[in-house]
Amino acid sequence: MIQVNSVRHDWSEAEIAALFELPFNDLMFQAQSVHRQFFDANAVQISTLLSIKTGACPEDCKYCPQSIHHGAELEAEKLMQVQAVLEEAQAAQAAGASRFCMGAAWKHLRAKDMPYVLQMIRGVKALGLETCMTLGMLKAEQAQELAEAGLDYYNHNLDTSEAYYGQIITTRRYQDRLDTLSHVRSAGMKVCCGGILGMGESRQDRISLLKTLACFPEHPESVPVNLLVRVAGTPLEDAPDLDPFEFIRTLAVARILMPASHLRLSAGRTDMNEQMQALCFMAGANSIFYGERLLTTENPQAEADKALFARLGLYPEEVSPDRQPTEAQLLHQIEAQQDQAFFYDAMSR
Repeated sequence: MIQVNSVRHDWSEAEIAALFELPFNDLMFQAQSVHRQFFDANAVQISTLLSIKTGACPEDCKYCPQSIHHGAELEAEKLMQVQAVLEEAQAAQAAGASRFCMGAAWKHLRAKDMPYVLQMIRGVKALGLETCMTLGMLKAEQAQELAEAGLDYYNHNLDTSEAYYGQIITTRRYQDRLDTLSHVRSAGMKVCCGGILGMGESRQDRISLLKTLACFPEHPESVPVNLLVRVAGTPLEDAPDLDPFEFIRTLAVARILMPASHLRLSAGRTDMNEQMQALCFMAGANSIFYGERLLTTENPQAEADKALFARLGLYPEEVSPDRQPTEAQLLHQIEAQQDQAFFYDAMSR
């Protein structure tokens, strides 16, 4: 049994593999037990993701329809106007989002685009929303500029294991991703970093990816776990289905390894029925993208999400971005509650 008050950064692959091998019910119990020690088990952080610049990306990520290397039918668009972005942010806030994420299909952030990006950050912050961006690779000085403008989170996924990475992407090194994450952390921003499951990787690759994430000096504050969306015209359009229980197992193991991180059920929810989504929440997922689209792929409709939340007794998490506790603060809270019951009374809400 994993110690529920343990935040570790020294996981071995053997330990992670042993978690994957647990009977499903035992793994789910451990994941849910850990989750309840660090979070309100029925609160889900709500984010909205907007593509502020779509298509014509020079990267060759095999899963992505935005790449110029593939034949996906996607019309390229220029960088959105700042005011249009702010209007989308207002609409997201009105629909219940607490975090607004902005993504651009770039290999790296260009100097000529920086002024507009900074205006977007400041404008969204002024609305009272948490801000997150994914703009490709960053230099150290660029990360500092984004942080000074008030950017809360920077998303830069590892996608898969280092060993399998070359089968998915050849235009960017794994180390390039790690370097950008290091710049983000050094600038004082929170890290949003996860991966994509179902790209033909092995369980060993999933173990290796989770080990990399869980052995960072600081865990990513947000860990998106994506299920591959197979898009016509991309090299992975005919990728085999991933066993749903394997996806849920991976979520549960991630929750145990990174107990203080928000675990986001991200792309691929359109391929999940309500029962699978419910098991994902039981496994420790406590963040979703909310709205009609995820960059260039469909996302469950907002009304459907509301109905599912009502059926499961879930509700939006409300956390001020400048009050989100650190791992050390969370551990202190847990230690102060050691004499209390292991499980809280869910009926008291």
